[in-house]
Amino acid sequence: MTSSEDKLTTQTEENSAPTDDGTMSITAHLEELRSRIIKSLLAIAAGSGVAYFFLDEITKFLTAPVGKLYYMQPGEAFFTYLKIDIVAGFLIALPIIFFHVWQFFLPALTKSERAVLGVLVPASVILFFAGLAFAFFLILPLALKFFMGFSSEDLQTMFSFRNYFDFVITFLLPFGFVFELPLVVIVLAQLGILTSEFLGKYRRIIFFAAFVIGAIITPPDVISQISLAFPIILLYEAGYRIVKHILRK
Repeated sequence: MTSSEDKLTTQTEENSAPTDDGTMSITAHLEELRSRIIKSLLAIAAGSGVAYFFLDEITKFLTAPVGKLYYMQPGEAFFTYLKIDIVAGFLIALPIIFFHVWQFFLPALTKSERAVLGVLVPASVILFFAGLAFAFFLILPLALKFFMGFSSEDLQTMFSFRNYFDFVITFLLPFGFVFELPLVVIVLAQLGILTSEFLGKYRRIIFFAAFVIGAIITPPDVISQISLAFPIILLYEAGYRIVKHILRK
């Protein structure tokens, strides 16, 4: 009985361990995915715990572009603070999350290519926060100025705490993910999934899709949509140039 259990355990370990050519069984992939999701959620919970002690400072920073806010419902302030805490926890845990994301995909690479993990994680974090900073300091003030321009003597601007925060999050986060585009293109090219010929061939379609994506995932205004579409185009072009002239794929 013991021998059979040992044999089963050994077989399970062999199925779950990646080979030198990066192959893993489907069961092992699913088990690893579950493990990495749990670890990422725990990292977000820990980050939220840290962010809780700086919640007032974080809220002041986010509301600086508009100043005073109001809440209209009894539980609005509490649940909005909770959202801010969770999002801040996600941002604090971002290096750990990206580490697990790239670790999950690394078994698809050869043993020699897995060394790039040390570059992928910091590059992912830097690009994500660069996208957030670009949106918050350059694009968000323009969008707010546009919307606040409709106020008059008879129509005063009064932002709800919850609605303002929801607007800021749906405005900023897409920029963070979009700034990952060159890195994703480079990795896919390194895996042999994309080539410079393919990227060049479908460039016009991507440019058109950039405006469609901007219209879908940003607030419903022209400034937000165009502000997201142009970075998508520029970042795609950057990834294309790197693949063509540096990686020579």
